[in-house]
Amino acid sequence: QVQLVESGGGLAQPGGALRLSCAASGSIVDTYVMGWYRQAPGKQREFVATITRGGSTNYADSVKGRFTISRDNAKNTVYLQMNSLKPEDTAVYYCNAQRSVVISYWGQGTQVTVSS
Repeated sequence: QVQLVESGGGLAQPGGALRLSCAASGSIVDTYVMGWYRQAPGKQREFVATITRGGSTNYADSVKGRFTISRDNAKNTVYLQMNSLKPEDTAVYYCNAQRSVVISYWGQGTQVTVSS
């Protein structure tokens, strides 16, 4: 069973930055597609960013140019560097590890609040 533990959420001011971390049990970050998703109050969970086994990245248009996804295979950890934060980035952020259509794991989520 894969376990994912997110950390790094908190309160940031508009224009500020946060870095989220997702620590995975076992050596999966270099074999699974790792991703970040978010869910704001009253809204559906939405895609934020993914990184493939080959290192290719993909971003939602709303975060492109501001957020960066990366991974450290040795630490089995995936990161999401979030810069130029906006109030609309406020959400619970979830880490995801996907091996196939039917094999997918989620973390418990970490709250990010952007407010002055």
